[in-house]
Amino acid sequence: MRNLWSRCGVFGSVTAAFGSVLWSQKSTDSEPAALSSTYTDTNSSSPYKLKLVQVLFRHGARTPLKSIPDVIEAQWVPTLLEPPTHTNINYVVTDLHGGPRPPAPIEDSYRANTLTGGTFPGQLTTLGMQQLYELGKRLRTKYIEEIPFLSSTFIPAEVYVRSTNIVRTIESAKCLVAGLFKQKQKGIVHIETTDAENEILYPNYHGCQLLKILSRHRWAESSTLPDIAADLQSIQDALGIPAHQSINFILIRDDMVAREAHDLPCPPELDTWRKTVEERAVDTICYVYEPSKSENLQLCVGPLLHMMSTNMEEKLQGNSSETNRKLFLYSAHDTTLVPFLMALGIFDMKWPPYAADITLELHQHRKTNEAFVKVSYNDQDQLIPGCSGVYCPLQDFKKAVSAYSLSLEDHRSLCNSTEGLTKP
Repeated sequence: MRNLWSRCGVFGSVTAAFGSVLWSQKSTDSEPAALSSTYTDTNSSSPYKLKLVQVLFRHGARTPLKSIPDVIEAQWVPTLLEPPTHTNINYVVTDLHGGPRPPAPIEDSYRANTLTGGTFPGQLTTLGMQQLYELGKRLRTKYIEEIPFLSSTFIPAEVYVRSTNIVRTIESAKCLVAGLFKQKQKGIVHIETTDAENEILYPNYHGCQLLKILSRHRWAESSTLPDIAADLQSIQDALGIPAHQSINFILIRDDMVAREAHDLPCPPELDTWRKTVEERAVDTICYVYEPSKSENLQLCVGPLLHMMSTNMEEKLQGNSSETNRKLFLYSAHDTTLVPFLMALGIFDMKWPPYAADITLELHQHRKTNEAFVKVSYNDQDQLIPGCSGVYCPLQDFKKAVSAYSLSLEDHRSLCNSTEGLTKP
């Protein structure tokens, strides 16, 4: 996929998801590539008028999903998880139709284990809450103070909030909204979720049989690739981890980054391995996702891409039931952002940091009424391959992602097309 696969290209493409591994190994940090836009919409002299904003973001800093085996664990004490009072808002978590929040088996699996110090794996920390609050403040500066686009107070008709059904992403969404509107609201904030079987805000191993089959072997094979295997053996020797222990670079990185973010000590033996761990974690996820195969990215983020494109089309056509809606917020994971960036052709071979965001703005030219899409990653404008500029004509944008965008119906059909494949 367009010459950004330097290291990914060594291993092939990008597309499967993780399944159980998706939840037992996620990760953390990175710097985005930057581009300056030709125009900004900070005043009416801009040729573009902002119509809609969609923000897909990663949760904030959290406790690790797993500790590195046979290595001294950090003390993950409950005081690290105390919510700052300025992140409190009046909110409710529902299903996609306003009913009760669905069961959350992934969250239940976290709470079946306890980390040293007494907290659970995968929990948003005070630092993580503050990171999302700061992201909300940045969006406030951009869309309320610099551009009078959003109301200064939360209004339900203007803002849609959706999250994966996991506590850290739900709390991250809450903290972002608190920062965006300074805790001012006219109505309860509804954070919508769906059941694990039908989730589209991450590559859904549980709900997509084909994705499960395609990713299963690549995940197992990733640790046997020569360079990865050699480095993995060396780091296990350095840490004194027995050969029989199941370990990979994503797990190591996840624990390391969580510790570093909270100023908790890392094993000194890992100091010289930091850069290698980062690179090998990316190499691993590239091998698992197989980005050169469009089918893989379709399975991972096809419905999400399609939904966000549909939101833009409906806004332009005025046939949405929510005509006053200006902002869509999607609270998700690093394993969402990586394949999404790959589908956009802008993955920078760096792991998305905590609170990373991909923002899609829909603009309309003031004179011609032509629609444009502007994409930014961590507040840096991006040039999408296939687009003539940062402000990309909507039709060019849709063409650029057409190989990966997939309706829910087509996604379900593809997920079930496992005839001839060996089932697990």
